Amino acid sequence: MVRDPLAKDDGPDIDVVLEALYDEDCRTILSELTDPRTASTLLERCEIPRSTLYRKLDLLVEATLVQEGTEIREEGSHANRYTPDFEEVIVSRNEAGAIEIEIERPARRADERLAEMWSKVRKEL
Repeated sequence: MVRDPLAKDDGPDIDVVLEALYDEDCRTILSELTDPRTASTLLERCEIPRSTLYRKLDLLVEATLVQEGTEIREEGSHANRYTPDFEEVIVSRNEAGAIEIEIERPARRADERLAEMWSKVRKEL
């Protein structure tokens, strides 16, 4: 099952986003995600133990910095595919002195916008 952290109305937790960006393994994974990749491919490219890789991918998905999808294969064994889901992370201080975070995301393709819309409709039902 693919998680949809963007389904939350209030956006990602600032602590989770900053934790992911501070983590060296997460930064290594992000540097290898120039294209959508499966966990198996990331294991080959990153020198991170398997269990650590999955925990870091979970953290990146929760932080909404990486999008998790499903790679459908003809032979029937499907795999999760991870895609970077941000262009910029902007950390700023508001007038009250609180730290705020804003994530600039790439423009969504039509199929992604349709999936988001469908996700919102399902929440309403």
